[in-house]
Amino acid sequence: MKLKKSLLIAFVICLTVCAIMPLSAQSISTKPLNWYCRHEKDGKQPMCDSEMHFIEKYDGYYIDTKNCDPAAAEKVIYLTFDVGYENGNVAKILDTLKAEDVPAAFFVLDHLVKSEPQLVKRMASEGHLVCNHTASHRDMTKVHSAEIFTAELKKLEDSCAEIGVTTAKYYRPPEGRFSEENLKFAMDAGFKTVFWSFGYVDWDNERQMAPDDAMTKIFDGLHNGEVLLLHPTSETNAKIMPDLIRELRARGYRFGTLAELTQADN
Repeated sequence: MKLKKSLLIAFVICLTVCAIMPLSAQSISTKPLNWYCRHEKDGKQPMCDSEMHFIEKYDGYYIDTKNCDPAAAEKVIYLTFDVGYENGNVAKILDTLKAEDVPAAFFVLDHLVKSEPQLVKRMASEGHLVCNHTASHRDMTKVHSAEIFTAELKKLEDSCAEIGVTTAKYYRPPEGRFSEENLKFAMDAGFKTVFWSFGYVDWDNERQMAPDDAMTKIFDGLHNGEVLLLHPTSETNAKIMPDLIRELRARGYRFGTLAELTQADN
């Protein structure tokens, strides 16, 4: 009888603890997800897959919802780059951004910092944000420890600090692979996770799109509040960057910063 009573008490305690347990300890999903936004036309803002709508809960961003009406809102676009190495095209894009006075955010890897420190210093000195794309471009959905997750991002920060560059607290998951658990790790470490609302296949240096085709594709998907993802190692992107910037301005767009997008201080 005493054993049954003890088991009942233990069961009640268990139910009580589970009821008051923080949500973060109960239902954080580790399911791997691949970021994707369907390309829309006619200036319509794309939506992320419904399975991914929870990102805002964890300081995740992919589009400027403050500027969702193309007829009434101020036209703004956010220019972001993912870069892990230099092949001559990154410097060319930096030249264009400087000439056109355009701010951008560069999500960098440790390899770039170690192999091209002057290039990373240049990004910072010319007013761009140097952001965190992890140290090694690993699949972060396989990381289930907050300590290991944070250490991967801190390694990149430390490498930048060694060359005198302070990284901004923005994180972009390698290859857009993430999980709810990852987003919480990032938020708890003080990072805002930034995805994108438009990108195209520009990262394969052996399969570069023709410049005219790339311009057509980019402008077909253009929308207000867009977070544009480009890879600055792309020869095509280096070629079209001056015309892309000028045409965007001709259409009434200005270039925003991630601080504006996320309403952050940095």
